[in-house]
Amino acid sequence: MGEKRALITGITGQDGAYLAQLLLEKNYKVYGVVRRSSHAGVFDHRLKWLNIADKVTLLDGNLIDLSSLARIFQEVRPDEVYNLAAQSFVTASWQQPILTGEVTGIGAVHVLECVRTLAPQARFYQASSSEMFGLIQEDVQSESTPFYPRSPYGVAKLYAHWMTVNYRESFGLHASNGILFNHESPLRGIEFVTRKVTDGVARIKAGLATELRLGNIDAKRDWGHAKDYVQAMWLMLQQDKPDDYVVATGRTTTVRDMCNIAFEHVGLTPDNHLVIDEKLFRPAEVEVLLGSPAKAEKALGWRAETSLEAMICEMVDADLARIGALA
Repeated sequence: MGEKRALITGITGQDGAYLAQLLLEKNYKVYGVVRRSSHAGVFDHRLKWLNIADKVTLLDGNLIDLSSLARIFQEVRPDEVYNLAAQSFVTASWQQPILTGEVTGIGAVHVLECVRTLAPQARFYQASSSEMFGLIQEDVQSESTPFYPRSPYGVAKLYAHWMTVNYRESFGLHASNGILFNHESPLRGIEFVTRKVTDGVARIKAGLATELRLGNIDAKRDWGHAKDYVQAMWLMLQQDKPDDYVVATGRTTTVRDMCNIAFEHVGLTPDNHLVIDEKLFRPAEVEVLLGSPAKAEKALGWRAETSLEAMICEMVDADLARIGALA
């Protein structure tokens, strides 16, 4: 058997880029689905950051166009399929609830249909989300915790999650869900709160800004590093039997404390710069998320390696470097 062939939707996102890097290190042939954009030359900046842009094959397609996916599947003949593509920003899902449903929900089923009809031997990974727990029904969320999504994004992810379970049980596919809790990195999009904080702190330190405006800083999240979490994705597809796994650190921290780490790293005090803006509050807030990685630790031998402190400092340093490069 030759080198394995992996197909990643969402390859230009944070997780897709780190996953592509991991698979290349394991000598996979890596293909990625990218939707056409007028920002050609910009959309692959994460792959360039990791110095792998020239090592992956990018194919033009879209999750809401089944015909494009079918052509890609016929060309690639993948051994493993990772569906990471989504309208992935919770806040935007309130402004674009239908698009979120079509891409994040129905789009996942388009990929599942391609696996079922064109690559039934391929192993499939679906990127599920801790946002499916939403209004938490248990203090610590595990694979058996009831779901209660609180956003169009969470609802769409839940549809994709259950469809993955149904395709696994109905058609015998090797299809697994990774219920990933919040995971960040220097490659995180600027609209997400961790990166908004680290970029804001870097700008204040560089004298380019004086304040950081945030919404509910008392929300608690279980934050890990994306580079650790893509390892769990790969491990799921190496198991004899498909299953669903929570991927988390088992530690929860407030946005406020996360801000303190970032400001302290550059020798600043948040009280002088942090502004609470009620316009940035969500219509329905998810107050606390805390995952139990016990099953993933036992079955996959996986655990989060990077502490929140180390990750936030890495992100602040990366944003300072970005700003310095622009100066």
